[in-house]
Amino acid sequence: MHPLPDARDITLADEAATTRLGAALAQHVAAGEVVLLSGDLGMGKSTLARGLIRALTRPDEDVPSPTFTLVQFYEGPTPVAHFDLYRLEDPREVDEIGLQEAIDEGVALIEWPERLGTGGAEALSPDRLSVRLETAGTGRRARLTGHGVWAEKLKELHV
Repeated sequence: MHPLPDARDITLADEAATTRLGAALAQHVAAGEVVLLSGDLGMGKSTLARGLIRALTRPDEDVPSPTFTLVQFYEGPTPVAHFDLYRLEDPREVDEIGLQEAIDEGVALIEWPERLGTGGAEALSPDRLSVRLETAGTGRRARLTGHGVWAEKLKELHV
């Protein structure tokens, strides 16, 4: 039996707060780990990913949303692959875009993980962080759920 994952809610007043959350997550993420970003269109998934990627690469890194390319790769001390699965038609397509290789070599950020199908995200890595972005008043709320090493890392996260 697996222990229940640890969860934490963080209020994000604006886009800058979402970017700061991404940068804070970058201080804890390591190769072999997966960050799953879910939420409706326009909730800030790409903004959070941009903050994390720039913190791991360089502050002026060009970080476009990979909606049409499905994946963008970034070099740095820890390689990062940013996947946007919104347009994925079949979960088996992830093999063709190098998802497992990206996890093996660095960090994988995955927008729209629901497109992986039932149990798909869980099978990627035992060490993963799920971030669900939703509306909260005039801002957003990020519900962070840690699995594996992320259960402890959430306790150390300062935003």
